[in-house]
Amino acid sequence: MSELRYDGRVAIVTGAGHGLGRQHALELAARGAKVVVNDLGGDRSGVGASAGPAQEVVDEITKNGGEAVANPDNVATPEGAEAIVQTAVDAFGKVDIVVNNAGILRDKSFKNMTVEEFDAVIAVHLRGSFLVTKAAWPHLRENGYGRIVNTSSPAGLFGNFGQANYATAKMGLVGFTKTLAHEGAKYDIKANAIAPVAWTRMTEDLLPADFKDHLGVDKVTPLVAYLVHESNPDSGEVYTVGGGRIAKMLVAEGPGWGTKDALSVEAVRDNWAAINAAEPHTVPKNVGEQMGPLIQQLTS
Repeated sequence: MSELRYDGRVAIVTGAGHGLGRQHALELAARGAKVVVNDLGGDRSGVGASAGPAQEVVDEITKNGGEAVANPDNVATPEGAEAIVQTAVDAFGKVDIVVNNAGILRDKSFKNMTVEEFDAVIAVHLRGSFLVTKAAWPHLRENGYGRIVNTSSPAGLFGNFGQANYATAKMGLVGFTKTLAHEGAKYDIKANAIAPVAWTRMTEDLLPADFKDHLGVDKVTPLVAYLVHESNPDSGEVYTVGGGRIAKMLVAEGPGWGTKDALSVEAVRDNWAAINAAEPHTVPKNVGEQMGPLIQQLTS
C-alpha cells in the first residue's frame, strides 16, 4: 500500500513542545509537511513561558531532514493566535492543516474551583482553538482546502470528577468541530475531533502507572495524521483513540415520546421510561435532521 505523505502541505500544531503535540509535529514533518511548532513553554497549569520546548522539537525535525519553525505565542489571545498563523504564512507561504492541541490543567472539585481556574482552562482549550482556527480560516477558504483537528476528551463527553472546567471546554470543542464541518464543506475544509487517552505530563496523575507503556502518544498520532490527510473523506466526527484502539463517538438521540395533547408534568412522569429509552437511536447529522421527529409529530 502507498505511504501517506504531506509533501507541499503546511501544518500548524499547537502545544507541540511536549506529549501529543510533539508527536504530531514529528510525524507530519517526517512525512513531508512543513510544520509550525507552537508552544508557550509553560508548565501544565499554564504558568510560565519559554521558547525552549518548541525550538527543541524544531531542532529534532530539522536534524532528521524536515522543515519546521518554532513559535512561542499564546493561543489564548487574538494577537498570539494571529502571530501563530502569520508565522506559517511568513515561513512557508500558506496554511493547510491546523491541529489544535494546546491545553492546560487546573483540576479541582467544583465546590473549590475558582472563577479564574475555570476561565483559564476555557481560555486555552476552547477559546484558543477558536482563535487559532479563526486566524487560519481566511487562508483555508481562499485556498479552497483545509484540514482541522481539535482535541476533545472523554472527560468532555462523559464528565469527570474535579474537571468541570476541562470537561466544559472539551465538550464545547465537539460543537465547535461539528459547526466548522458544516461551514467548511463548501471549501473542502474538513474538521474532526479526537478524544485521546494517552500518558503525557497532562495525564500522568490521572492514569494508572501500569498503563504507561500501553498508552504512548505514538498510539494516538496516526489517527490525527490520517484525519489531516487530503484523502480523509470524513468531517464533523469525533473519535476516541488510545492504546491502539480507535472508535467513533456518537451524539445520538433515542426514539423519544411525544403527544399532541397538552403536555403535563404527570404525562412526563407517566412516560418517563419511553422518554429515557435509548433504542432504537438515531445519529442526526445536523439540526434539521434532529428536528425531523418533532416536525413529523406536529404535521402528522
